Amino acid sequence: PAATSLPSIDWINRQACIEPAMRALRLIHLIASSPFRFAFILPHRLLAGLLALATSQPAPGSDPIQIRELDSARSRASFSVRVLWMFPVEGQFSTLRGQVRIDPARQLATVEARIVADTVSMRREGTENWARSAEFFDVERFPEIEFRSVSFPIKRLREGGDLPGRLTMRGRSQPVLFSLQPASCAAPAVDCAVNAQGEVRRSEFGMRSRRATLSDHVHLNLDIYLSDLPTPAS
Repeated sequence: PAATSLPSIDWINRQACIEPAMRALRLIHLIASSPFRFAFILPHRLLAGLLALATSQPAPGSDPIQIRELDSARSRASFSVRVLWMFPVEGQFSTLRGQVRIDPARQLATVEARIVADTVSMRREGTENWARSAEFFDVERFPEIEFRSVSFPIKRLREGGDLPGRLTMRGRSQPVLFSLQPASCAAPAVDCAVNAQGEVRRSEFGMRSRRATLSDHVHLNLDIYLSDLPTPAS
């Protein structure tokens, strides 16, 4: 009988490449013609859309983040603490700096306020010196008291509401909750102050002296005005 010729090495190599390719094409054809094809295709399209959204740049003409500096000439901060839990002792800070970051597109804002502790003034000189001392604000070691809010809806500047954030005082940072009071004018922070009130426990910031005569609760009050012109964020 005639001898059967063996397949060549080249033929074997071609078959090894063609067969997987043919199987892949058949699989693609089955998916495309299947009534469940969207179960295969949709996740990939969804993933591609999410990636495109995550990496996309703001559309031309979209509102940029704006920064409004606090008007330090009009903004004020004050505090009060009760002696013998009955008589309030009050003080004011004459210098309050900071900024408000406004996101017009999302209608959100954040507040950063820095109180210069050494500008505290009180009715009696002795009490004022005590407030500046290491027993209370310790202004030599910690010249600023800082509040940073989380993002909140801009409408709260007009309507009032919660203003959560963190207060840093005497080198310690604690979560605090201020309450924004409803505005008394049509242009809050410009024609009238935005008023924020809150309360902290002084012991949480290392103020542990005079516990028998001085309340642990310190009431804080911020009256915030903004500069007239916004500054685009860098």
